[in-house]
Amino acid sequence: MNAKVSGDPAARGPGLRTVVGASAAGTAFEWYDFFIFGSLTAIIARHFYAEVGEATSYILALLTFGVGFVVRPLGALVFGWFGDQVGRKTTFLVTITLMGVATVAIGLLPDYSQAGIIAPILLITMRILQGFALGGEYGGAAIFVAEHSPNEKRGFLTGWIQTTAALGLIGALVVIIVTRLTVGAEAFNEWGWRIPFLLSAFLLVISLWIRMKLHESPAFQRMAAESTEKRAPFKESFLTWRNGRFVLLALFGIMIAQGAVWYAGYFYTRFFMERVLKVEVATVDALVLAVTVVSAFLYVFFGWLSDRVGRKPVMLFGMILALVAFFPGFQALTRAANPALAEAQASAPVTIIADPATCAVQFDPVGRAAFASSCDLAKGVLSGAGVSYRNEAAPEGTTAMVRIGDRLIPSLEASSLDAAGVAAARADVQARVRGALIEAGYPERADPDRMNLPAVFGILMVFIIAATALYGPQAAALVELFPTRVRYTAMSLPYHVGTGWVGGLLPAASFALVAWSGDIYFGLWYAVGFTAVAVIVSLIWLPETKGRDLDSIQT
Repeated sequence: MNAKVSGDPAARGPGLRTVVGASAAGTAFEWYDFFIFGSLTAIIARHFYAEVGEATSYILALLTFGVGFVVRPLGALVFGWFGDQVGRKTTFLVTITLMGVATVAIGLLPDYSQAGIIAPILLITMRILQGFALGGEYGGAAIFVAEHSPNEKRGFLTGWIQTTAALGLIGALVVIIVTRLTVGAEAFNEWGWRIPFLLSAFLLVISLWIRMKLHESPAFQRMAAESTEKRAPFKESFLTWRNGRFVLLALFGIMIAQGAVWYAGYFYTRFFMERVLKVEVATVDALVLAVTVVSAFLYVFFGWLSDRVGRKPVMLFGMILALVAFFPGFQALTRAANPALAEAQASAPVTIIADPATCAVQFDPVGRAAFASSCDLAKGVLSGAGVSYRNEAAPEGTTAMVRIGDRLIPSLEASSLDAAGVAAARADVQARVRGALIEAGYPERADPDRMNLPAVFGILMVFIIAATALYGPQAAALVELFPTRVRYTAMSLPYHVGTGWVGGLLPAASFALVAWSGDIYFGLWYAVGFTAVAVIVSLIWLPETKGRDLDSIQT
């Protein structure tokens, strides 16, 4: 990795080790910024979405997390055009600055109790800026390293860019854990959660200093020096079939699976253990940190492996492993992390008996729905408790009942009541249903003494192996699909549609599916559906790109 880039005088400058290290360090910082929010979603829900109910506030916080992903394709278009026109280095200096400023600002925002509705509006604005910046970051870093790399090592070297996602998550989790231990859990929940955001100011300065040492990529310098033709990245990327077809293949053959598999493996597992299985937050943090540390090496390994056997077979292995593992893996996770819950589900299954016409979809992205019918109150209580239930139709106009084993608990009809009355009715139903759940053996928390930690770790690693096998070779595969003149624009858009829209919305969409169906595993269909489509598209249409000369790609 110390060798200089080929013999092109334009490429002379920092060695490959510096290029890879500087690109990876800056990208890891941006992932750190982005993942802090995801790791603190439950706390942020309490501070910025007060008085809308536990389940709804959590969905709103997840959607705020998802907003940062939704705007990433816009950032990809803007910064992709900028990167193809003026250069890779300048572009990702701009993106890293914007990300850092927005992250520090989140640590300074007033919460709902201080500013009312202005607080979540400001929070969403900062998330939009974060997502906009990250939309231009990944493509720039991956392309910068790829365009410096020899053909036969491109998968291995770009694998270091892929591992920055894990390094950023590790950094976020370490800072959160250390801060929580230092100030105490109560103080952390009250004000200490701001510290990880504020620390971004120091990381931003360091990252900018490192990246200022880099030179422009040799491939871009050659293209700029040799091409007299005016470049039109949008038109050439999306309105010509020679490049447009590869944009579609990148999206539907790779990226929708990437968004589904990676975010299910890293973020949905966290939600599932914390919210459904009731595992202590500190234990969840430790488990996620452990698997993330191990995964950091797997990205590079699978990138290296793709240099030998090809990008496509390695990525397909990750997709197929996820398809095979998700449903049995999450069911095994329940038995290993909270065996009392698995036993209670088997011995005392829960059913909601209600008039279907009174049951709403338990999903309210704006936090305005009351969910006050007897069916909605019952569903809200069970969803908040992380309990699976079946739905059974009752005669029209019937007040909903909750059956736990052989016991029937009547719900309350609160549709005609004011907000205070609805809240009181919800509290009454919650008290009686949760009391019955406890009597039936449903645990309020996972018992640490019964938890099989090695099994939990092993199950999580299966998901992470699938994610890293898909993600490790991905940067090289995307770069190799497109010519230099449109590479930044053409690869950035499908990447951020896949990770931003499919991946970023996965936690909120999956939780909503669980709340709607009553089945704690039903949310997995979101990830499985997208991954299955990608497997089919990749098998039939995605070309193998290993070893392509980036300067010779014309179609």
